Amino acid sequence: MKSKIQQLLMIRLNTVMNFSIFTFTFSFFLLTFNFSCYALDLEGLKVSFLKGDYKAAIIEGEKIMANASHSREEDELYYLLAVSYLKEGNFLRASDIFEIILKEFKASRFKEEALLGCGDAYFLKGDYQAAQEYYARLLQDNSHTKFKAQLYARLSQVGFKKGDTPQGKGYEAKLKQEFPLHMETLTAQDMCSVVDFSQEPYYSVQVGCFSSQNNAGNLVTKLKSLGYDAFINEPSGDEKKIYRVKVGKYKSRSEAALLEQKLSEQGYPTRISP
Repeated sequence: MKSKIQQLLMIRLNTVMNFSIFTFTFSFFLLTFNFSCYALDLEGLKVSFLKGDYKAAIIEGEKIMANASHSREEDELYYLLAVSYLKEGNFLRASDIFEIILKEFKASRFKEEALLGCGDAYFLKGDYQAAQEYYARLLQDNSHTKFKAQLYARLSQVGFKKGDTPQGKGYEAKLKQEFPLHMETLTAQDMCSVVDFSQEPYYSVQVGCFSSQNNAGNLVTKLKSLGYDAFINEPSGDEKKIYRVKVGKYKSRSEAALLEQKLSEQGYPTRISP
């Protein structure tokens, strides 16, 4: 028979143990719940992003950003949010968030994407010098970057936009030499030519110039198979017959800029016209 003191001690010990188990279980539940909520929110953001619903992605991303604590996923949150802003035409906000990744997450796996994104944001804002600095920085940081072909194409476009034809042609030559089979190279012909677009009451995105109508037609067929409204701008009285492949017809330049960004990310050399 246990004494009353032993019985009281056992009761108290059981009470303490039960309370400790309850506290541990409840705390674990809270931690798991909080982590799951955060992960769930980020997954929701990813779903909106992949669907192309960038406005919803921005709303979800800003909400998560306001409540998120430090996490290994935080740089991914910033990256998805920055790209969503870029897609929506808010280039200033996009560049700000890309900069946060570069400054606050120095070891981020999205560092190269952030540098490229900053360059694209400034390019779309028309600040070609700033765009060039980010593109060149990425090349300098990693001469073997997976974005090398895209960077050559973008630096070529920057050169032409700035009126620096030697730079434009120089990077175009590097692109053709180092990436002869890359889509950027195959459609990079005559991207610097000056065209009179005064008769076009709309904005389109030019993605290639060809001396062969068949080659231009092949690109149009491919683009249409991907769901793009592509067409050939027929030459009109030019001494040199050039067939320009274009996509879309928009009333505002900002709409065309969003399409240009999308096509550029898919590996096409782009230019808005007029």
